[in-house]
Amino acid sequence: MKFPIGIQSFERIIEGGFVYVDKTAMIYNLTHESNIYFLSRPRRFGKSLLVSTLENYYLGRRELFKGLAMEKLETEWNVHPVFHVDFNGANFTQEGVLEMMLKDYVDKWERLYGLHNPELEVGLRFRDVLRAAHEQTGRRAVVLIDEYDKPILDVLDTNSNLEDRHRNVLKGFYSVFKGTDSHLQFVLLTGVTKFSQVSVFSGFNQPDDISMDARYETLCGITQAELEHYFAGPIADMARQYGVTLEEMYRRLKLQYDGYHFCEKMTDVYNPFSLLNAFGKKQLRNYWFSSGTPTYLIRLLAHFKENMNELTGKYYRPEEFIDYKADVEQPLPMIYQSGYLTIKDYDSEFDIFLLDYPNNEVKSGFLTALAASYLRPSTETGGWVREVVRALRSGKPDALCTLFTSFLASIPYTMRRKEDEPERERYFQYTFYLIFRMLSVYTVYVEKAQSQGRVDCVIETPQYVYIFEFKLDGTAAEALQQIEEKGYAREYVADTRKLYKIGASFSSETGTIGEWQVLPSFSRQDTD
Repeated sequence: MKFPIGIQSFERIIEGGFVYVDKTAMIYNLTHESNIYFLSRPRRFGKSLLVSTLENYYLGRRELFKGLAMEKLETEWNVHPVFHVDFNGANFTQEGVLEMMLKDYVDKWERLYGLHNPELEVGLRFRDVLRAAHEQTGRRAVVLIDEYDKPILDVLDTNSNLEDRHRNVLKGFYSVFKGTDSHLQFVLLTGVTKFSQVSVFSGFNQPDDISMDARYETLCGITQAELEHYFAGPIADMARQYGVTLEEMYRRLKLQYDGYHFCEKMTDVYNPFSLLNAFGKKQLRNYWFSSGTPTYLIRLLAHFKENMNELTGKYYRPEEFIDYKADVEQPLPMIYQSGYLTIKDYDSEFDIFLLDYPNNEVKSGFLTALAASYLRPSTETGGWVREVVRALRSGKPDALCTLFTSFLASIPYTMRRKEDEPERERYFQYTFYLIFRMLSVYTVYVEKAQSQGRVDCVIETPQYVYIFEFKLDGTAAEALQQIEEKGYAREYVADTRKLYKIGASFSSETGTIGEWQVLPSFSRQDTD
């Protein structure tokens, strides 16, 4: 089986014999309803392939759809003039790149339809092209714009002048849709986020936003049924390579790459880029996150007054995360639309959605990036996490003390130094939140509320259970005393695993572990 890793051309996939997950029945329905759409999905989620498929469909290339659902659904195969704008690949941090790209597109289209209006603004030239295409071919035009928001995202929070300039240029270009409706058969804009300041998203003729439309929830990405239908062979091969059962291999794939939901229907959607890479390389790794650094998100979060532990695992009204306006004070919509958080539950009574990390790949990558940005340790964060996990799995609590001490000591003084007590407390809490959430990718992590209070952290491995309690500028003895007094270990009384109770103090002066004490593991009778 050939996997189309990084291939975004429908034509190349079909003609090259690569596996293609058939979405053409959904595409047919899409093209026979409204005519102007917007779809938001995370990067590398199949948006460009969707655009390419639509382009070939509207060019009437029936031969490419042989054996697909579209072959039976479409009977006319009309050929339309197609205008495809692809903002992928360009670097818009340089002044003039956006204007040059749009001018190049319009120059090419004008030559195609015998026009030449260099004195007009580029948006007006595009308007005239759409009209000419309709008049000369007798068919309405199709406009496909891939990653429409990249010119803004590239400069977001880095160059306010260039950001405003790009918004205005795009506003002038997209505004033509309002006056050319009679010449348009179909329009699709894809992107990560929806900037309300761009003209296409205001007025009477704004796009139908299908980003949370249950009918098109799985238009991009791979469902569980599609995974089992198209990739049963590669999954069996991976199971043999890893020396696990087929059921265990499916479980690992789900934990690593599944978990996206784009509406209240809650259909599980896998990240297609990661899945294809995993099948091609026969290894479970963090392919999606490592394929690109979310620099604009890190820049936004640097201004954000709250911490990620104050955003995740909470219910929100739709307007709180579907308000696409990018704002350093309100980064939640962009975090969600970028794919670093997703819907995990829906409460229909109150119309609220639970947001959290979609899967282990995203959780690991995003939290590691956040930790590196927030804490700026000299220690390589990913390597340190792996060492801690090894110590946890091996039952070595003393080694954990050394690892925690060295990591915290590697954080620059300027990052950890907080002048007032509330800020010191907040820094302390967020530091350990990031640490234990990173570890939770590989172990069972619980910030557990119990009848007598909330334990700081419980980590479970197949052979061991660790109960942690940390005190800011306190003592390890005080931390252990709280574990005992609150009875945090009681629910493990019948557990056969070895249990460690760990009390530690964190010094705001030194920025690292002050004291670390481990209470010897107990037998079941010791808890009676």
